[in-house]
Amino acid sequence: MEKYFEELPIAITVCDREGKCLDLNQKSVKVNCKTDDKSLIGKNLLDCHPEPARTKFLGQLQTPTINAYTIEKNGVKKLIYQTPWYENGEHMGQVEFSIEIPFEMPHYVRKPKTE
Repeated sequence: MEKYFEELPIAITVCDREGKCLDLNQKSVKVNCKTDDKSLIGKNLLDCHPEPARTKFLGQLQTPTINAYTIEKNGVKKLIYQTPWYENGEHMGQVEFSIEIPFEMPHYVRKPKTE
């Protein structure tokens, strides 16, 4: 993981087109690994997902799409944002961002400037 992502308070997990974990930052290790190391690297993330999430994730790997939603777990609300990543225009896999968010938060509508 690039040094500027390693200590972000956002869980970042990267996999290839088959679902094999390529990298994860410290927050992702805390959230997703049983040990305090990057032992998930090299393992297939499809094995970590129960149905129906497994089938949805498999579909994202086969047909690159964005999947965004919120969850609540253990009293913490999170935004989950799963998106394809590309290299030279070729789909290479998926990246998941898991971001803790407040239960209530402002929403702003930005209007374009008129001249």
